Amino acid sequence: MGGGSIPNADLGFPYFTAIDTLFTQGIELPDDSETGSLPSIIPRLVKFISEKILLRFETPQFVNRDKFAWFRDAEFARQTLAGVNPCVIKLVTEWPLKSNLDPAVYGPAESAITTELIEQEIGGFTTVDEALKEKKFFVLDYHDVFLPFVNKVRELKGRTLYGSRTLFYLTPDDTLRPLAIELTRPPIDGKPQWKQVFKPTWDATGVWLWRLAKSHVLAHDSGYHQLVSHWLRTHCVTEPYVIATNRQLSAMHPIYRLLHPHLRYTMEINALARQSLISANGVIESSFSPSKYSVELSAAAYDQLWKFNLEALPADLINRGMAVEDPTAPHGLKLTIEDYPYASDGLLLWDAIKQWVTDYVAYYYQESCIVRSDNELQAWWKEIRTVGHGDKKDEPWWPELKTPDDLIGILTTIIWVASGHHAAVNFGQFDFGAYFPNRPTIARTKMPTEEPKEEERKQFLKNPVEFLLNCFPSQIQAVIVMATIDVLSTHSPDEEYIGEQIQPYWADNKVINAAFERFNEQLKEIEGIIDARNADTNLSNRSGAGVVPYELLKPFSEPGVTGTGIPNSVSI
Repeated sequence: MGGGSIPNADLGFPYFTAIDTLFTQGIELPDDSETGSLPSIIPRLVKFISEKILLRFETPQFVNRDKFAWFRDAEFARQTLAGVNPCVIKLVTEWPLKSNLDPAVYGPAESAITTELIEQEIGGFTTVDEALKEKKFFVLDYHDVFLPFVNKVRELKGRTLYGSRTLFYLTPDDTLRPLAIELTRPPIDGKPQWKQVFKPTWDATGVWLWRLAKSHVLAHDSGYHQLVSHWLRTHCVTEPYVIATNRQLSAMHPIYRLLHPHLRYTMEINALARQSLISANGVIESSFSPSKYSVELSAAAYDQLWKFNLEALPADLINRGMAVEDPTAPHGLKLTIEDYPYASDGLLLWDAIKQWVTDYVAYYYQESCIVRSDNELQAWWKEIRTVGHGDKKDEPWWPELKTPDDLIGILTTIIWVASGHHAAVNFGQFDFGAYFPNRPTIARTKMPTEEPKEEERKQFLKNPVEFLLNCFPSQIQAVIVMATIDVLSTHSPDEEYIGEQIQPYWADNKVINAAFERFNEQLKEIEGIIDARNADTNLSNRSGAGVVPYELLKPFSEPGVTGTGIPNSVSI
């Protein structure tokens, strides 16, 4: 493929070295008339050589540090805590694992990951009952969210899908060890539910089945990341905050002024996303597992999972069983996994944002009666709840807005979502996803053990490498996604980072100036704390041989693809 032109839509990579040529030789693009504005959109990737236009990708940090890390179970597990989608993994609190879907439609609810199977893996260390009591089991659960879409997706050419569960065990050094992957297909065409559990194993066939199962899970994780953790939980739900702030608060209102930097460019970038990313036949539909049902899946996740009160980082961690309240612990929380980079760094940022918001609100709203009597503020919150999120207007979990503390909680959550949460799930996309075997966005072939035809079984046994490559994205799917995540991971030269520059309308207010200076100093301290954590060899989830350090929640950055930096707003 190296130096060749963009191939037909269904052609996969013939061998792994062909993937490497995307970074070393590049792909020849059609001439300018056909390429359109591509060179201007991604100029750093487009090279003009001997009258040829080549699209050649920068080698991501992940590959430069350890090209084969994607093969390792330890890295597969580590990225659930310190990768680009670290906000899904949760503690297992009930056993056996069960689906909440209707068994009459989707088949038996109980997982095939049994006590006997797991005790074969952890025998000699503990039992299932003891591990549950000691909070040792964690799950990446894409079963119920994907299963309703499996049969529909399978009707499409070059697509397959499963529901999945991946079970992990917490080791004494605070790292996760994958124990089992369960893939499930609901009843289809008169055939009953199919499901199978795959485990790390020591025979050749089992090793390759495990690798294939991991690829399916990673495709699920990539789709969920892009459609739920990223698009839904940051871009999408922020729109009502932008609209209500501009519609209900005057430009001189103190809360308008506080929020204004955190709403910059969000409507513009979302409009662009609707044109090319989440549009019909756009990047997401053409290259991610849910295909043309992508936005439908995102909407279903909003309906079933999204709650404003759980978008606050501490509440999210508690809800997933990743932390418990503890007044004696830093941030008032004790993490279930102490070495959880997204959580430990995120809580530093959460506390800094909350302190800045507290100082700001205290200046303007000394008493609850001022909050209650602020008609603009009350209209703003009412519109967010009853119009912007009208489908959920009657939910009991919406916070009240009666006191300064209520206002502080609401504002801290909104600012965290637009800044910290978005940075954590966005700016690592190129580093972790550009070498797509680490994060394939789609699985194109079913497992060779699911009702295999004889020819499929023979092909898998004869050449499992080719079988895996055929499961991966096609060449054109990979290139489209790589170019897209390069753009999404790039900080623009005019980016405005959280707490970096005070807004001019506060220039003459000494109290607000002093509070902002404290916020800025706190963010600089956070940078140093994160650097120290990444240098701590006892923290295996963020340091070690070939490990990409966790820097996604460092507040400041230079322009470009840096893997660090927290913009004020959802601006890319």
